[in-house]
Amino acid sequence: MSKAEDTKRYIIEVAAPIFNKHGYAATTMSQLTKATKLTKGAIYGNFKNKEELAIKAFDYNVALLIGAIRRRTNQSSTALERLNAIVDFYRDYYSYSKKFGGCPVLNVGVDANNQNTLLLENVRKTIKTLQGYVEKIIEKGVQKGEFKATTDPKAWAVRIDTMIQGATFITYTMDNEVYMKNTMDQIAIMITNELIQ
Repeated sequence: MSKAEDTKRYIIEVAAPIFNKHGYAATTMSQLTKATKLTKGAIYGNFKNKEELAIKAFDYNVALLIGAIRRRTNQSSTALERLNAIVDFYRDYYSYSKKFGGCPVLNVGVDANNQNTLLLENVRKTIKTLQGYVEKIIEKGVQKGEFKATTDPKAWAVRIDTMIQGATFITYTMDNEVYMKNTMDQIAIMITNELIQ
């Protein structure tokens, strides 16, 4: 990486948890300059505006999240194990996501809705990516006979993701991970009782 690329990456890494925690509108350039120890000019020398930096920061946080999920599922050999690995990952998601300011999908989705079209588009794309990942796992499970042939992989992926996002919202709002853990237990029961062949 060149020095310019290193600087750009550094700014994104430092800005990512700030944008995630405070939101696009509430994050100020003074917060970013203080955290990065760079001038406003140095930041704008690498990004055309605050919005571009916010989008890159969101993409960075999402890459961390998706990378963590993939590492967890890649340790499994069957579709059922992979699906349960996702459930296990989210069971501890509250403590995991607190480290970088909360759930980027939830935080930025709520913050960008009706306020920032480009950020909201990225959130929607991320939701589709996460749901698509679960959908592919379920599709493979159906193909290999692990899951019922009548299973609708897309509907199941949307159902699981909706429950996860709802649980994330309540968990953060109530500052209590029991909501997340209970919801993951419920998803695990659904998988066992409704999905397995």
